[in-house]
Amino acid sequence: MKDMKSNEVVLYIAMSLDGYIAMPDGSVDWLFDVKGDGGDNGYADFYDTVGTVLMGRLTFEEVLKLSDDFLYAGKPCYVLTRSLMEQPKAPHVTFTDETLTELVPRLQKQSEGLVWLVGGGQLVQAFMQAGLLEKAIIAIIPKVLGQGIPLFPEGTLPSTFELHEIERRGDIVLLHYHL
Repeated sequence: MKDMKSNEVVLYIAMSLDGYIAMPDGSVDWLFDVKGDGGDNGYADFYDTVGTVLMGRLTFEEVLKLSDDFLYAGKPCYVLTRSLMEQPKAPHVTFTDETLTELVPRLQKQSEGLVWLVGGGQLVQAFMQAGLLEKAIIAIIPKVLGQGIPLFPEGTLPSTFELHEIERRGDIVLLHYHL
């Protein structure tokens, strides 16, 4: 991934044409039948630059449904949650209720690559509110869902993104932004 510096906080996420990252129930099944580049649409190249994975609890629960093996087992993975007491044991995950302003700078210092903000929308909103999101790579999936979980929930801080690159992967477009 060009133009990426180690330890930056990067949102890398797929979004429907109408702005949704998941169906109302959190599922992302709609992503799996899109005509891309015939491969992984650049995912492996991006993942190779990641040092630390960070996501919200609801996103974590959806990730667990995607595969029998935890998808991010080879990298430090942090799941933000409001309640540490209710979390299941997960060998590859650190659950935390730290504030973003404490957690993110610590992760940036110890990460051996990018800090990947996986999602979801509430966490994206919190990162933007705290001024912690540095870059965003948004894969636009050519589908209109009509409903779902928005990438930018109501109440998200108005922001201006600066476009740095456009990539085409079959029918998918990846927009690379700096904030």
